[in-house]
Amino acid sequence: MLKKLMLIVNPYSGRGISKSALGDIVTRFACADYSVTVFMTRERETDALAREYAAEFSLIVCVGGDGTLSDIVSGLMDVRDPPPIGYIPTGTANDMATTLALPRDIPEAVETVLRGRAAPIDIGSFAGGYFTYIAAFGAFTEVSYQTTPAAKRALGHLAYVLGGLADLAAIKPRRTVVKYDGGVIDDSFVFGGVTNSTSVAGLVRLPPWDVDLGDGKFEVILVKNPLNLQDFLDILGAVANKSYESDNVRLLHTSRVSFEFDEPVMWTRDGENGGAHRKVEIVNKMRAVRVIIQRPEKTIFLDGAQRYF
Repeated sequence: MLKKLMLIVNPYSGRGISKSALGDIVTRFACADYSVTVFMTRERETDALAREYAAEFSLIVCVGGDGTLSDIVSGLMDVRDPPPIGYIPTGTANDMATTLALPRDIPEAVETVLRGRAAPIDIGSFAGGYFTYIAAFGAFTEVSYQTTPAAKRALGHLAYVLGGLADLAAIKPRRTVVKYDGGVIDDSFVFGGVTNSTSVAGLVRLPPWDVDLGDGKFEVILVKNPLNLQDFLDILGAVANKSYESDNVRLLHTSRVSFEFDEPVMWTRDGENGGAHRKVEIVNKMRAVRVIIQRPEKTIFLDGAQRYF
């Protein structure tokens, strides 16, 4: 009996996907005894598609970027016992693909979905919605959703870098009260990010041994306002060396965290506009969905770290 596969495609993600490439994806799954139904994201809201139809399928496959994957996950959070998700990354940054060590080559990505294993990952609740890998405010966070799709397709990752440089003049510190499992911090920050990923827009990377996608905890990065050149160099060094325990950069591990500001602050959620909020509470939904990853586990972290899942 054929298994039913829901293929959700964002044709505008990254540099897009050709009809021949899409046809090849469908053919490969069909040859593996799947009955494939294709849904294009332009037809309806992606989260609504996943929410309404997911229960009818044994597997969901996302063809798109991190934003498309995030929307699918948001829809699945309202589905009882949702099917696993396969991810064929065609976006610009592909942070989740980097974290999960998924191939960018489409045929290889299809093989990973067919031969891999479903691993549970944590999902974050945020302002009435959800995120898969980051919710953040401050420096550079507006770049991802203000950069036009045309610029992303033409320049790729460089579009984020150029946008970030243009945003430097607009960066200002935010007085923030942060409450987390380990206590309270009251300080001024130019960046705050709640992550479940080893890569954030390809610019900030966390050591793989510090990140476990299924442990019920987030990694929270807080960057203080640099008051002088030495502070600025300290921040750059922390990011470059993946060492986030300095006077200016903090790394926390927590199952929930809240942020309170003096005025509404813009947030990004998985690279999309997360709205302006004066107070935000973020809660870890432990192992809420399953994503198909490669076998064996060692392929995820090349240094052999085994804390993952």
